[in-house]
Amino acid sequence: MSSVAREWREIPGRYNLKGTKCANCGRIFFPARTFCPDCRRASIGKIEEYQVCRTGKVFSYSVIHEAPDCNNLLKPYAVAMVKTDDGVMIEGQLVDVDLAKIEIGMPVRAVLRKLDADGAAGVIHYGYKFVPM
Repeated sequence: MSSVAREWREIPGRYNLKGTKCANCGRIFFPARTFCPDCRRASIGKIEEYQVCRTGKVFSYSVIHEAPDCNNLLKPYAVAMVKTDDGVMIEGQLVDVDLAKIEIGMPVRAVLRKLDADGAAGVIHYGYKFVPM
C-alpha cells in the first residue's frame, strides 16, 4: 500500500517522463536525481529538470509467461528496455503489440496507462508503458 503523498510526488516522473540533467557533464538521469554520481560536488546546484524523449527503440525485451498474482490477467506480456532517442535507458511494459512481432530496434513511444490500484477504493496508479510506432 503506498501513501497518497508519495503517489503525488512521483507524478512528474511517471506521468511525464521528467528526469534530470547534470549541467556540468550533460548526463541525463531517469528517474530524477539530486546530484550527479560522476561529477559529485561539482554537480551541486547544477542539476536541472529534463524532459526525457518519449520515443525510442527496443534495446532488449522479454515475454513474461509466469507472473506474480497481481499480473495474472496480463499473461503473457512483454517488458522491454527502451533506449530513448536522447539516449536514456528506460524499462517498461510493451502494450498493444503482437508478442510474436516484437524485435530489437522496433520504434516505440511512451504512453500514459493505468498500472494498478490499491484496492477497490484505493489510489489508482498511472504510469508509462510503450506502444509500437
